Amino acid sequence: MAEVLFSTSENGVATITLNQPKAINALTYDMLLPIREKLLEWDENNAIRIVILKGAGSKGFCAGGDIKTLYQAREQHQDALQAAEQFFAVEYKTDQLIAAFSKPIIAFLDGVIMGGGVGLSYGASHRIVTERTKWAMPEMNIGFFPDVGAAYFLNKAPGYIGRYLALTAMTLRAADVLYINGADAFIPSERLPDLLNQLETTNWHTGNTEDILQQHLDSYTDHPGTEGKLADLQTQIDQHFSYDTVEAIVDSLTTDTSEFAVKTKEMLLTKSPVSLKVTLEQLIRGKGTLAACLQTDYILAKHFMRHDDFFEGVRSVLIDKDQNPQYKYKQLADVSDAFVDTFFKEL
Repeated sequence: MAEVLFSTSENGVATITLNQPKAINALTYDMLLPIREKLLEWDENNAIRIVILKGAGSKGFCAGGDIKTLYQAREQHQDALQAAEQFFAVEYKTDQLIAAFSKPIIAFLDGVIMGGGVGLSYGASHRIVTERTKWAMPEMNIGFFPDVGAAYFLNKAPGYIGRYLALTAMTLRAADVLYINGADAFIPSERLPDLLNQLETTNWHTGNTEDILQQHLDSYTDHPGTEGKLADLQTQIDQHFSYDTVEAIVDSLTTDTSEFAVKTKEMLLTKSPVSLKVTLEQLIRGKGTLAACLQTDYILAKHFMRHDDFFEGVRSVLIDKDQNPQYKYKQLADVSDAFVDTFFKEL
């Protein structure tokens, strides 16, 4: 069974379907490479007017990258390291291509969308969430860092919410994804089949593509129904996450006896100290373009592929599933600024 399916129609519609439903469409190198090749082809093909990006199965659009495969690089064998670096290289190039694509891309973010799935779809021109959407950058849970251009798009969230999401790996529902500009419209999942049918049966070779597409989407767009949580937490998040060191963030949370502050501090202290410090520095530095952030991500990813605590995080969450990582760097004080700085240097 093909891991990714491609189709085109005489109406001008091209469709990409991530096709690993049992793995919630986790991305592999063998999926990303043909996606990039097809997009390059379709960008130049005047017969293609819009692109639909969706995931197979009922669980979600995409659970992220295939981390278990990357785990094979733990022995630091050159072939495994090279394969991991090739994965990141094509992943980031594909993310950049989608963001720069000259035609509308409609991404259906129904169900789980995490990590690499967020990166793949963030640059799409029209991103649709549903009541089933579960959006997250969960890399902090495995001793990694939020990559796929996260420094670029998380810094665009209101206030310091981007830092909060990066460091805590919180999962968001539809209203909050819209609040951070991670999506463009909410459409109930039960209406997606009708919308897809309308997109597929419209003749896109006549009329203004953008106007017709927006009319279609507007006719299905609704309100999430339930309010998000981030807007109400904005003041507290900005108060605590405006600091430029993890220690200062933790100290600030310590002075606050609210349930939010207590739980957030507890959550932060379960994460890898190296991941926390590298990620905060990543977001502080990541104020440039998406391309610049992806370039930095590639440098960081190569360093993490040579970092023991990443593999320990993956082992504890995805391999042995004991949820008890034994990190080499156990305390924030164990991670110096000089050590953090080495992660940003070219290998």
